[in-house]
Amino acid sequence: MNRSRRRSPGASPRVGFVSLGCPKALVDSERILTALRAEGYEIAPTYDGAQLVVVNTCGFIDSAVEESLDAIGEALDENGKVIVTGCLGARGDVVREQFPNVLAVTGPHATDEVMAAIHEHLPKPHDPFLDLVPPQGIKLTPRHYAYLKISEGCNHRCTFCIIPSMRGDLASRPVGEVLQEAENLVRAGVRELLVVSQDTSAYGVDVKYRTGFFQGRPVRTRMTEMVRALSEFGAWVRLHYVYPYPHVDEVVPLMAERKVLPYLDIPFQHASPRILKAMRRPASAENTLARIRAWRDICPDITIRSTFIVGFPGETENEFEELLAFLDEAQLDRVGCFAYSPVEGAEANELPGAVPEPVREERRRRFMEKQAEISRSRLAGRVGTEVTVLVDASDRAGAVGRSAAEAPEIDGVVHLRGGTDLQVGAFVRARVTASDTHDLHAEVLAP
Repeated sequence: MNRSRRRSPGASPRVGFVSLGCPKALVDSERILTALRAEGYEIAPTYDGAQLVVVNTCGFIDSAVEESLDAIGEALDENGKVIVTGCLGARGDVVREQFPNVLAVTGPHATDEVMAAIHEHLPKPHDPFLDLVPPQGIKLTPRHYAYLKISEGCNHRCTFCIIPSMRGDLASRPVGEVLQEAENLVRAGVRELLVVSQDTSAYGVDVKYRTGFFQGRPVRTRMTEMVRALSEFGAWVRLHYVYPYPHVDEVVPLMAERKVLPYLDIPFQHASPRILKAMRRPASAENTLARIRAWRDICPDITIRSTFIVGFPGETENEFEELLAFLDEAQLDRVGCFAYSPVEGAEANELPGAVPEPVREERRRRFMEKQAEISRSRLAGRVGTEVTVLVDASDRAGAVGRSAAEAPEIDGVVHLRGGTDLQVGAFVRARVTASDTHDLHAEVLAP
């Protein structure tokens, strides 16, 4: 938020908003903002233009906790009236201990609780104008793409993760509600739906995959059936946070048929069987490599993104080398890597063999150097191919967009040359002319 611009007398109540964390937290922010606008509140772009500030926090790793605490402190310094929500809010003692004067603290996906706190400290307007809120709600993403959160919580108990203690067990949204939101978004101009959750593959497990209804048509509350229904809206559908259950194999043929983008975001986390067991991740490198080969046989241009943790307690140099060998074999397209962070409350902190921080960071550096080589090679293989690009930004100097192989914020981009008056949110065809470690360069083709 900015720090200046005074509120004019007689204006509607104004709430400032700071949103931190992952796309799932962003969706929580959008829901709160939608509720605020539905009740007639205005959203203030500055601290001193707001009568109170909501800070939606992240608390997954230590650096995120520090960023959240800094944001809360700044909001208190600049405004003085602050409501805290989000994952760090689930650890209310941490927030209250450092900032005892915040107005309220709630956990994640707590729209009702946040609104109740706002009502208490800043009563809602007498006459809200409900027609000011579009059907798709208030969004923090650009108009042409949006995150579609299909569930809350997680049933897994990975030893490095405290998300279940913050967000609870899996709670799938009704499939009809998900599809209605998707339809509203596409009608509003969204060209790409990014499906997110803590565990997208588990969608519907908690309700035993019961049959729901969308516009009178039966649809099972299950990932495959949901994705097939989403494909009918005519937008790109991109799957994130896909846990490698066996039924993930069912969506790959849909990717080959272009009903969903040929893109899988699967957090493998490691390759060593012993480390995976210590992490409480039910997977093995051998099975994973076989499945990757099978996916590529079905859909040769599939993009596979993953994340890994290095320096996990007890990780030996040999086990780290095993992970590097896995990277060589798997040839993943997009990869992120975290050095293990001993997050307060994580079971893994109690495991023997803590890896010193300098060693964790050195392994992370070596890991990313290895992946950079792989990324350069795989992107070079795309030179000369034709791609469809969704334009994210455009000016006189050129345009930047993404193909099916690039998700916003976390992957590289496609730098476009040629073409005139390219509109943000438009699809264009382009030929890839060059590549580097992370990005592609392409020439726009004539319509």
